[in-house]
Amino acid sequence: MSSHHFQLDIDQGIAHLQLSRPDQFNVMDRAFFTGLRDHVRALDQGGEVRALVISSTGKHFSAGMDLQEFARMMGDFDTGSPRRRLGFQHALAGLMNCFDVLDKARFPVICAVQGGCIGGGLDLAAACDIRLCSADAFFCLQETQIGMTADLGVLQRLGRLIPAGAARQMAYTSERVGAERALALGLVNAVLPDAGTLLQRAMELAREIAAKSPLAVAGTKLAMNFARDHGTDESLRQMAVLQSAIFDPADLLAAVQAWQTRRDPDFDGLPPLFELETPRAG
Repeated sequence: MSSHHFQLDIDQGIAHLQLSRPDQFNVMDRAFFTGLRDHVRALDQGGEVRALVISSTGKHFSAGMDLQEFARMMGDFDTGSPRRRLGFQHALAGLMNCFDVLDKARFPVICAVQGGCIGGGLDLAAACDIRLCSADAFFCLQETQIGMTADLGVLQRLGRLIPAGAARQMAYTSERVGAERALALGLVNAVLPDAGTLLQRAMELAREIAAKSPLAVAGTKLAMNFARDHGTDESLRQMAVLQSAIFDPADLLAAVQAWQTRRDPDFDGLPPLFELETPRAG
C-alpha cells in the first residue's frame, strides 16, 4: 500500500512504513501528519500487526516540518485573541496526537534512522519504542534555531531517553548529535554501517518481537509506559491489575512446549479494536 508520503508493506505480522519523499528530504506537511496517524491507527485497530518498523528513503530520515506548509498553516496558529488561542491549542493537540499514536499503539515501534533526523523527525523518533541508526545519522532539535520552542513531544520524551543535561543541551543549542554520540547517550540502541544493514537489523528485531506472544508484548508495553509516567508504588499496583487481566495460561503453555520441542511457538493474535462507525444518512 502506498501514498504520496508513505509506502506500507505488511508481512507475517510485521508492518514496514517507509517515508517516501526523498527528493524533499521527507519533510512533514499536513498530509504527512494525518497520513502517519491514520496508518498507525489502522494497523493497531486491525490487530494483525505485532511490530512496526518505520524507515525512510533518500539521504535523510526527515528534515522535519515543511516550512512552506508551516507558513500556510499560520492561520491555524493565530494567537491574536483568547478565542484564537483556544483554537491554537486545539490545532496543536491534533498535531501532537499524530505522534502519540506511536506511543499508544499495542505493538512496539522500531525507528530506523539514516542521515538527518531533524526537528519533527526527532519528535517522531522519540515517540517510538526503539531507535536504531546508520553511521551517517545525526539528530538535531532545530526549533530554537528558527525561533520557536519544540512542541510535538520531543521535549517531554527526550529527557527520559537520554541524560537530562544532554537533552537540555540539544534543545537549547540545536547542536547536531552524531550516531556514536547518540549511541553513547542511549538515544539509539545500535549503529549500523549503512542504510541497508540498518533496515536489515530493524526487520530482524521486528521478527524477534513478532515471534513472541502479542498479548505478552502488548502488556509489557502498557506496563513500561505506565511506569515511565508514574511512581514505583502506583506502577506496581497497576501491574497487579494488568497481569490479572491479561495473564493467559494458554500462551505460557505454548511457549514452554515450543521451547521443549525446539520449535517456534504459535500464538493467537490480538483482536481488532472496537470503534464506533459514523451512521449512514438515510
